[in-house]
Amino acid sequence: MAIRTLTKPLLYFLLIGLSLLFLMPVYVMLVTSLKPLDQVTLSEMWKLPGTIDVSSYVTAFERLAPNLMNSFYLVIPATLLSALLGSLNGYVLSKWRFKGSDTLFTLILFGMFIPYQSILIPLIQFLREIGLYNTIPGLIFVHVVYGIPITTLMFRNFYASIPDEMIESAKIDGAGFLRIFRHIMIPLSITGFVVVAIWQFTNIWNEFLFAVTITTSDQQPIMVALQNLSGSQIVQWNVQMAGALLAALPTLLVYIFLGKFFVKGLLAGSVKG
Repeated sequence: MAIRTLTKPLLYFLLIGLSLLFLMPVYVMLVTSLKPLDQVTLSEMWKLPGTIDVSSYVTAFERLAPNLMNSFYLVIPATLLSALLGSLNGYVLSKWRFKGSDTLFTLILFGMFIPYQSILIPLIQFLREIGLYNTIPGLIFVHVVYGIPITTLMFRNFYASIPDEMIESAKIDGAGFLRIFRHIMIPLSITGFVVVAIWQFTNIWNEFLFAVTITTSDQQPIMVALQNLSGSQIVQWNVQMAGALLAALPTLLVYIFLGKFFVKGLLAGSVKG
């Protein structure tokens, strides 16, 4: 009992220490973003700003605003489409099994292990041929295709926890494929959609390689524009840090407001029955 009483404070102390260690870069980013450029030095990066200066946020927002909207135009439809297609695939592969369905599922999952770099050149050539190179729809197409394997896996595992008897009862009542999906599967898988949406939103928002190679200039998402904030002569570190915080804000807000649903959705598909 005494060992347990002693271990618990040590555990909390360790967790607090690890949390502070994890938050140290965020602290440096925040204090740097609030300093004037003449106060930003390597020797004083841990010090609080002598005077709070928010002009770096104004400058960063002015330069990143168009690209911020590009990211929203990209992320929202790409997330919704990949979630919808993944849910349909998961529904078919878990509740409407057919000969070769396991093989098809394995082939779909194989797409998760194809490195981006290995298909980059043929992908760009293909997008040029169909007229989607350097466009937001082209990026949406790429992220939807690359998101199908993981969303299919997540929804298939989630739908496996739904009793087959519900589907059989609906079939006896005359419900077809789409009617069952619309009126039974979707209402039961709201938490699954939240998990997939958060996962896809985060991955697509933070993705850099496709964005920097498929789009140029005014079509680029915010992560590419953030890299361009550094400039060619002098790096304005306060503006760079402010831009990084602004770019991270949407995903942070998603996890703050939907984080509990994310954990609940992950646990919902972990136990069958």
